[in-house]
Amino acid sequence: MQAAPDAASPAALGAPAKQAWPEKADRVLGLLVEIPAAILVVAEVVVLFSGIVARYVFHRPLIWSDELASTLFLWLAMLGAVIALRRGEHMRMTALIARLGPAKRDFFDTLGVVAGLGFLVLIAAPAFEWALEESFVVTPAMEISAAWRASAFPIGVGLMIAFSLIRLLSRTNLAQAALALGLVAVLMVVLWLLGPTLKTLGNLNLVVFFVGIVGASVFAGVPIVFSFALATFGYLALTTRVPTMTLVGRMDEGMSHLILLAVPLFVFLGLLIEMAGMAKAMVRFLASLLGHVRGGLSYVLIGAMYLVSGISGSKAADMAAVAPALFPEMKQRGAKPGDLVALLSATGAQTETIPPSIVLITIGSVTGVSIAALFTGGLVPGLVLAIGLCFVVARRYRTDDLSGVTRASGSEILKSFVVALPALALPFLIRAAVVEGVSTATEVSTIGIVYSVIVGLLVYRQFDWRRLGTILVDTASLSGAILIIIGAASAMAWGLTQSGFSRTLVDLMTHLPGGAVGFMAVSIVAFIVLGSVLEGIPAIVLFGPLLFPIAKLVGIHEVHYAMVVVLAMGLGLFAPPFGVGYYAACAIGKVNPDEGIRPILAYMLALLVGLIAVAAVPWFSIGFL
Repeated sequence: MQAAPDAASPAALGAPAKQAWPEKADRVLGLLVEIPAAILVVAEVVVLFSGIVARYVFHRPLIWSDELASTLFLWLAMLGAVIALRRGEHMRMTALIARLGPAKRDFFDTLGVVAGLGFLVLIAAPAFEWALEESFVVTPAMEISAAWRASAFPIGVGLMIAFSLIRLLSRTNLAQAALALGLVAVLMVVLWLLGPTLKTLGNLNLVVFFVGIVGASVFAGVPIVFSFALATFGYLALTTRVPTMTLVGRMDEGMSHLILLAVPLFVFLGLLIEMAGMAKAMVRFLASLLGHVRGGLSYVLIGAMYLVSGISGSKAADMAAVAPALFPEMKQRGAKPGDLVALLSATGAQTETIPPSIVLITIGSVTGVSIAALFTGGLVPGLVLAIGLCFVVARRYRTDDLSGVTRASGSEILKSFVVALPALALPFLIRAAVVEGVSTATEVSTIGIVYSVIVGLLVYRQFDWRRLGTILVDTASLSGAILIIIGAASAMAWGLTQSGFSRTLVDLMTHLPGGAVGFMAVSIVAFIVLGSVLEGIPAIVLFGPLLFPIAKLVGIHEVHYAMVVVLAMGLGLFAPPFGVGYYAACAIGKVNPDEGIRPILAYMLALLVGLIAVAAVPWFSIGFL
């Protein structure tokens, strides 16, 4: 899952100099949000790790730990979403608007901010009403009002409104802001006036709102969360009698599953291993093994992404940890920058199923599939795709000149292995803790965090305390951007289900020609497209609850189906020209995206062949369950 800025910088926009008071307000309010968000990340780690220690060391479970973690989690998600909005890091599709001229691109950037502001204003009153309703509920373990938790939603909405207004005042051209505000206002008024007509259309409204409005918004560069939320709000408000407060409740339900607490904790873990030098140690060990063969460092890149993905749940963190350690040496050996980012992007898609994948955690959350089974089933499919990439590397670098490359001696390999051993042990520690039942998929991340801190301090001695605050805030921002999308997609999926669309979809998919084979083929194509347009997590939250029961109905094992759709989605996410993951890889590698398009074709073909092999051979996914 990657983020693209939802507004350009002031310089890019050609805006006048910032006014003093908006700049000051942004800075002060930003600190008031970032400091509590960072503290909440630490608090979640402490609460969950304390629960593990109390349960397994002292045999006295903390009955309130999950409840407290859940309360803090909603605050973390909402404050993280606020930080993401302030930074312009909410996920959006920019492939089309990036091709426009500067003036038009700036207008669509401003339109994205205004569209988001429109939804936030519409949802503010329902959010307050929902929090007021929750105040009458008393939590069972801590025996406090649920309003302590629920108030995070209206406060988060209020802060996002404030930062949106500051953004419009300080970072956009006022004429463009006025035009965007007018356009959004006119569209809302037109839809409101068409309300009586829309009510008569029945399920055609699904096309109007969930295809038309969502599609237009996404392609116009509106952040995905607001594209989904605006369409769902409009559908409920204009075509049904369902109170709009229900939307808030469904968003809360979607983003508050305790299993999703693994998202910020694994994101934090991924950033932590890079800072502690653990990722670099693994890369150096692999380089000592394979650096002397033709294409050796490309094999190292594939292997390093496989290993690092077994620690971090964030693909951006994986790529950012591996690329800087390998790219300089690969360039010195004559590798072209375009080929480097092409392979980096391909490995991002290849490792989507490696646990602890955030997408797998999301699948477990929305479909009820065992997280432990998904973690076990994800290892071999990633290996199958890695073999395909290695085949392309072998062909591409078969004429490499290695005259200036020195082969590492046995003692050097052994030394690098000993140095890397603490880092190499972490993926196995994480998997063993989950599979053996020592901790849940949520709690195991805290074991990895504590282990990484100890190893960074005592073994590698690269723990930079000065970077810790930045890492905590980055964790909150990326997690908030992910979790609020899950909430909006959950609400949208609920709206689709209530309309009867799920029954229509079941009838359609179960009568496809070819039975299970036909269903699998359609799913692959659909999720490649969805991964390209909507990215991974929104697509899974939207269609997972609908399609997984159908897969089971036609005789496909749910873990096998999960691996196939995740890999298909990854293929779309990391493939140009629409895949946001590809542009993230280019940003990390500091390479012009145009340079990687031609080299990536062979890698994508290899991934597609590997995906078909995983789909055709269920054993790859379920052979070790």
